Amino acid sequence: MYGPDFAADPHAVYAWLRTQGPAAPVELAPGAHATLVTDYRAALEVLRTPEVFGKDARRWRALADGRVAPDNPVVPMMAYRPNCLFSDGDAHRRLRQAVTDSLSRIDPNALRGYVERSADTLIDRFAALGEADLLGSYAKILPLLVFQQLFGCPPEIGDRLVEGFSGIFDGVDAERADALIAESLVELIGLKHTQPGADMTSWLMAHHARLTDEEMIHQLVVLIGAGTEPQQNLIANALRLLLSDDRFAGDLAGGSMPVEDALDEVLWLDPPMANYAVHYPVQDVDFGGVHLPAGEPVVISFAAANTDPALLSDRRTGNRAHLAWSAGPHTCPAKDAARLIAAVAVEKLLDRLPDLELAVPADRLVWRPGPFHRALTALPVRFPPIQPTRLAPPPVHDLAASAAGDTGTTPLPHHPAHPQQAEPTGDSRWKASSAPSPSTPQAATSTARPPGSAPGERQRPWSFLAAWWRGQ
Repeated sequence: MYGPDFAADPHAVYAWLRTQGPAAPVELAPGAHATLVTDYRAALEVLRTPEVFGKDARRWRALADGRVAPDNPVVPMMAYRPNCLFSDGDAHRRLRQAVTDSLSRIDPNALRGYVERSADTLIDRFAALGEADLLGSYAKILPLLVFQQLFGCPPEIGDRLVEGFSGIFDGVDAERADALIAESLVELIGLKHTQPGADMTSWLMAHHARLTDEEMIHQLVVLIGAGTEPQQNLIANALRLLLSDDRFAGDLAGGSMPVEDALDEVLWLDPPMANYAVHYPVQDVDFGGVHLPAGEPVVISFAAANTDPALLSDRRTGNRAHLAWSAGPHTCPAKDAARLIAAVAVEKLLDRLPDLELAVPADRLVWRPGPFHRALTALPVRFPPIQPTRLAPPPVHDLAASAAGDTGTTPLPHHPAHPQQAEPTGDSRWKASSAPSPSTPQAATSTARPPGSAPGERQRPWSFLAAWWRGQ
């Protein structure tokens, strides 16, 4: 599942695997074996029965006994971290509550406004050129700008985090990538100890769960990892569909932009995380005639499960029963925010560049190899050049619920890799849109609390965190 042939046509591989039952053996990377679940109902059974299929990766026998080397490229994506993704029971409930409580403090109106302004800034950089790579110049940078705002992360730290997460998703020099992530997050947490703000990092540190610095690192790994690479793939895959599928292209030409329908289609057919949700049987299991040994990885193929021929209906428009956000106790807690960001990013681009078209035939677009993601290498487009809007820069303002009245700001330093920010004129306070995106319901809000933290004793869970406080 790590070669270019699988990346080029994964659904052909899924179809062949289905002939072997609801689950089948696969090789995720050289030497890293797992069982891939391709059946929709079987996937739900795994996801919804934590007493049988646990998430704690310390059960991974092949890693523990040396059959999988610590530097195997899939280890950073699969090995245990003390975060809500790799925990069960009370530990999972404690860590997840800190995440969901912090996410609930984000105002969707404010988030939509920030995404719109950030999108305009990026589009202005290539609008007059008449051509662009929408992956490298838009879909990849927009989530970076958003998560820098959400997590109060300066760009110089954010750049290194994106480099690190790209490395572990691609499986390229994964050990170095994981170390880069750890070092960057240590620096961010140290910054927030001295300069807390109205952001996810500070809210997590202030939560009554009293996360240690080590736990903070690993919560941020899962949150930022899910908010960058998968988010960029969701945006890019939706744009590819809208620009290449006649069902959508015809609507675009007629003046309609069925962005929500395109997102539904992508989440069913080409979810940004196509294969993941790694589980470990707590004991040997007979799973629909397939023997699953205790402690051996069971990976859910969201893409294969979503296209299971046994599903009663292939109607996808408006149907949210797909598994792209997982299911059960580990359902993605940020799915509403993720969908809102993707919808706004696509809507804004198509609004600004309505005559956008692919610069190459759709079948010549190349997919990046990797067992977990569904990701393009590039998305080249052309369009009639337009003049930049010369709007004000993306707002530098907290994303806390506007009802809270929290007006604290944490200016982001300029960095050459990011759009040049002009000096604001007049009232620099950011005014959010009047209504949230139709992509997500109005979220509950809460009053921002003074951030704080109670760091506990540091532990070194694995060798990739050896450089605990090395900084940049």
